[in-house]
Amino acid sequence: MELSLHPRIIQGGMGIGLSDWRLARAVSRAGELGTVSGTGVWMVLTRRLQDGDPGGHVRRALENFPFPRIAEKILGRYFVEGGRSPVEPYRTPPMLSHPLKTAAAALLVAASFVEVWLAKDGHDGAVAVNYLEKIQLAHLPSLYGAMLAGVDYVIMGAGIPHQIPGALDELSQHRPASYRLTVIGEKAGEGIEERFDPAEIGVDEGAPPLKRPYFLPIISSHVLGAMLLKRSNGRVDGFVVEGPRAGGHNAPPRNRRRAADDTSPLYGPQDDANLEEMRAMGLPFWLAGSYARPGALDEAIAAGAQGIQAGSIFALCQDSALRADLRSDAIEQALAGELAVMTNMDGSPSGFPFKEAGLDNTLSRDAVYDARERICDLGILRSPYRAEDGRLDYRCPGEPVDKYLTKGGDEASTVGKRCLCNALLATISLPQVRSIEGSDEPYVEQPLVTLGEDLSFLGELENPRGYSAADAVRMLRGG
Repeated sequence: MELSLHPRIIQGGMGIGLSDWRLARAVSRAGELGTVSGTGVWMVLTRRLQDGDPGGHVRRALENFPFPRIAEKILGRYFVEGGRSPVEPYRTPPMLSHPLKTAAAALLVAASFVEVWLAKDGHDGAVAVNYLEKIQLAHLPSLYGAMLAGVDYVIMGAGIPHQIPGALDELSQHRPASYRLTVIGEKAGEGIEERFDPAEIGVDEGAPPLKRPYFLPIISSHVLGAMLLKRSNGRVDGFVVEGPRAGGHNAPPRNRRRAADDTSPLYGPQDDANLEEMRAMGLPFWLAGSYARPGALDEAIAAGAQGIQAGSIFALCQDSALRADLRSDAIEQALAGELAVMTNMDGSPSGFPFKEAGLDNTLSRDAVYDARERICDLGILRSPYRAEDGRLDYRCPGEPVDKYLTKGGDEASTVGKRCLCNALLATISLPQVRSIEGSDEPYVEQPLVTLGEDLSFLGELENPRGYSAADAVRMLRGG
């Protein structure tokens, strides 16, 4: 694609389902690149169905899924006519493990297909999907599902995704693909590969090829960009260059120092990408992290970038899936200059720093965090490790501490860990509920909101308390 045909603005792929198909569709219809979050999207799909699939959108997408038997099985297992009772726990799919069972792979394919298909429905704009490299077991079937729906771009961060280009090449031809897993405690020369063959879910031999989407890794430095160009097993089409002020997961600071409170990292000029080196690579790149302000798009283009990626301005718009009260609270506090956004070095089980907005009744508050019983029942961010007896097992520093220690984990790694899997689902109004022994009231999982550090864009919007994705696009373009 000619550079002039790439979008100038990429809407960030945020949280678990926060940047859902509705938001991505609105941005794409406005002429820029709407992005759906592929992180944990299979959990989002199953919970929407258990809530009765309001509007019938999931079922409509599944009617267009090319494997009707898989769609029927998913509906039979998860769809609840009229929706479950609010005090009834969600039925949760089994945790992912190696090798993926056919049913798990099929659910992953369907979930990514549904989200992308809905985002692309009714217009001819481009749509992207965003995944975390950390969640490796889900990659291959998820990518295939997104490609079945015609996804235009794949964007990936939180890791070094050098194996993704080759996977896209193979899957676009309906050929088996493999992904080498990162396994804690793996010895040199050992290796485990997750494999996915589209034939396992019913692809006919001789099916026409799928469009191979553009691949944009998220990087924090030109060094990582150069490494990806050298080591990737296929074509890299450009980069999203994300600075430390962006929301969500951030790259750790190069000097690994912490601020005086011992929780926030110290970033400096050494953490900024060298844009001269980025230009020399000859690929389009987009700048991210505090670029949702007047003139920022023009500044980025003048610096040699194709454009910008923006997240928080879309997270707080009315088209995102952010819970309405959380949106309102964040906007009011930000307008008053009272909202603190902190980079927590220890909060995410992924091991990456994570931005937390200091909102009441969220896990950013110690009292809310302390009131939650540690449990790991979704396992989206758990890591495979090699046990002493040679078995492949899984652990998460957000699980119960004693359980984590029996798996060879370090107790220091558990301190302050949030269960992002449950919290981010709660942030989009899909919280799990749990019975509490001796209480008639269930425990409802509490949310956690992530935003970038710079929310000054709210003061530039005509109606900051009720703006749309299209309004955000207009402001970013300078209109």
